[in-house]
Amino acid sequence: MRQILATVALVLLIRLPFLNQPIQGDDVYYLAGAQHAQIDPAHPSHARYVFLGDEVDMRGHPHPPLNAWVLGAILAAIQDVREVPFHGAYIVFSLIAALAMLSLSRRFVPDRPLWAVALFLATPAFVVNGNSLESDLPFLAFWMAGIALFIRSADRQSGRLLLGSILCLALAALAAYQSVVVVPILWLYLWERKRSWKPGWAAALTPLLVLGLWQAFERLSTGALPAQVLAGHFQTYNLQSASAKLKNAAALTGHLGWVVFPALAIAAFGRRWIPAAVAAAAGAFIDPHPLFWTSFGVGALVIVWCIEHWRDFLARWVLIFFAAALVLFFAGSARYLLPLAAPVAMLTVLKAPKKLLAPAFACQLAFSLMLSWLSYQHWDGYRQFVRTLRPELESKRSWINGEWGLRFYAEAEGGLALRRGQAVQPGDLVLSSALAYPIPFTTGGGRLVPYREQEIRPTLPFRLIALGTRSGYSSVDFGLRPFDISWSPVDKVRAEIVVQAQPELEFLPMNAPQASNQIVSGVFELENGQWRWMTDRASFLLKAPAQPKPVRVEFYIPEPAPARLVEVTLDGQRAGELLVDKSGPYQITTPPLKAAGDTATLVITADKTFSVPGDHRRLGVILSAVGFQ
Repeated sequence: MRQILATVALVLLIRLPFLNQPIQGDDVYYLAGAQHAQIDPAHPSHARYVFLGDEVDMRGHPHPPLNAWVLGAILAAIQDVREVPFHGAYIVFSLIAALAMLSLSRRFVPDRPLWAVALFLATPAFVVNGNSLESDLPFLAFWMAGIALFIRSADRQSGRLLLGSILCLALAALAAYQSVVVVPILWLYLWERKRSWKPGWAAALTPLLVLGLWQAFERLSTGALPAQVLAGHFQTYNLQSASAKLKNAAALTGHLGWVVFPALAIAAFGRRWIPAAVAAAAGAFIDPHPLFWTSFGVGALVIVWCIEHWRDFLARWVLIFFAAALVLFFAGSARYLLPLAAPVAMLTVLKAPKKLLAPAFACQLAFSLMLSWLSYQHWDGYRQFVRTLRPELESKRSWINGEWGLRFYAEAEGGLALRRGQAVQPGDLVLSSALAYPIPFTTGGGRLVPYREQEIRPTLPFRLIALGTRSGYSSVDFGLRPFDISWSPVDKVRAEIVVQAQPELEFLPMNAPQASNQIVSGVFELENGQWRWMTDRASFLLKAPAQPKPVRVEFYIPEPAPARLVEVTLDGQRAGELLVDKSGPYQITTPPLKAAGDTATLVITADKTFSVPGDHRRLGVILSAVGFQ
């Protein structure tokens, strides 16, 4: 009982200070599923939402629906998204994971189980990401509980405990696809200790069975296979490329070096230091910063030790899940390794000098709590920024050019997510983030005037995801280091008002500085400093000449583009067209035309569009210049 109470107390110490953690990261997408669950409880993942400027189908979300159901139940109970009740409810998952860890530690580290629990709970990803509403903690809780109950049931050949394990493994499967990795781990345990116990062999297949049944249910009830939709998203965003996999492998190895405090990991696994030194030296060629190559070396040390001791069940657990993480994942996030934090912590307690456990735990916990405070300040910056704009968001049509917490809090005040190529209008308010993947848009003939700007600058010099740093804590898109050290702002957010602007040019090259103010819609960002792709319809504002002038449109149809008919209208009147039979450069020149007023509206249409792998845009033809000439 003392061990249980100590475990619960440590969990509460970690979680209670962060009950008011702002909505962050991918929370917003899980909450979209929770909201849809109020409409269609059987299919919470059938929500549609705007992601990076495009409307996407949540059936391709990388996780099954359990977390959306959990969030949906909380939402139904309190009728609103409020941070404290949501995070308070999620403490349950931290407690389940911690108590499951205590059970496993009593089995594998009977002399020092609490130390193994303490090291597990101090893992940076557990402390930091346990304060989010993503699926990591629900999955980890049921994954750990399922393994703990399975091992106890196998040792005792208890059918009742086995049923509990089956239930937990089923819930883990409904939380994350990677739950299937438990199958070889449990089978290895049975092979070593209880290979004749047939119920255990069948029970270990629970995640595969549950995921298969869920996929079949979705296919039969809706006609769509979630795994197929997910694969389509992976192809669209090029998430399974060789470069992404290599970056993922490098980052995960570095994160492994921080599952327990690096000095303690070296003390526990450092007898074979030569391979780790070679790995560190190789890592220095990838990123010469010590934060990367030292972390990479320590992570490699853990892997090398586990390979040398592959007959040990805990070492096999580490190797199996790490290998699966290299195959399954692409972003290299630290949270991906949470399922192997338990065996690493237990092995560390078994192998490290006892006198080092207390100081290493204290250092790791302090470090993890500092990272959590950094995370809190980062995401709270968006919350506070939106609060200062509440009157403007209530009175103006507002757009959000960004993702994550900024988008959530702005949408809660009535803001709208920008679509790619969206034309905003004079009088609109645009909120943007320099960090959160801004997308191109047009001002509809207006210009952006700064209204309010803010730097989000936490009080600590650590950085998890930030401008100008190379931390891969959340994604290898930003770097490969397990974290970074910097005093630079994590993000710069701004609110801008669109004001009316008269077009300056009669003839508009696509690389003209005035182009962004005279492009209304349907045209993408400048490429090669010369030209822009349009979609099937592009609109421009032009300064009207004093006397009638011809309208000229210069464009190019590349080899893969199917467009063959291009039409031009001026102020709603058809002005010209060109029908071609092959790719190449072209231009349309009309007779002299008179604009209806001081400002002319020119519209260009293409009869067909296409897209290329890795590019979600619908492309028509390439424009180099348009206007009166």
